[in-house]
Amino acid sequence: MSEIADDATDAGDDMAAEPSEIHGCPVSDSRGQVVIHPSRERYIEVVKALADEGYAVCADLTAVDYLDYVHRPLPEGIAQERFEIVVNLLDIINRRRIRLRLQVPAGDAVAPTLFDIHPGSEAMEREVYDMFGIEFTDHPDLSRILMPEDWIGHPLRKDYEVGKIPVQFKGANS
Repeated sequence: MSEIADDATDAGDDMAAEPSEIHGCPVSDSRGQVVIHPSRERYIEVVKALADEGYAVCADLTAVDYLDYVHRPLPEGIAQERFEIVVNLLDIINRRRIRLRLQVPAGDAVAPTLFDIHPGSEAMEREVYDMFGIEFTDHPDLSRILMPEDWIGHPLRKDYEVGKIPVQFKGANS
């Protein structure tokens, strides 16, 4: 049985109260789902190890801006940063899912790309870059995907001015 399954089984309901570790990273529980909190330095190493254990599908990759929510629950030893990259991985064969929450500081909003491990993450990382301004090193095409190329700013950041986006209709009669 894999290290992940053993940790999740052994910890049971106590996982939220006293996090264990998976691949040397703190673990928490989110409504019954195992959540790993890797550092940026260990992020790729942990994702590769999970892929080797059967987590072959990156089902989702997104980000959260915690500018106004500084007291969110995190395991001991994890420094709260403004941004968090959230990755959901699936093991289809063994019917398992796992989540990673990676803290990313506002002053250095950069994380490694998962493209080499999970090529399907390419568009999701572009969306995070476009909406939050988090850059992914070694990404094959880190360009805007939702907003026009000449757009200034990142609309899902909490400090982005609300209501200042003009509505643009193409081909509409005035």
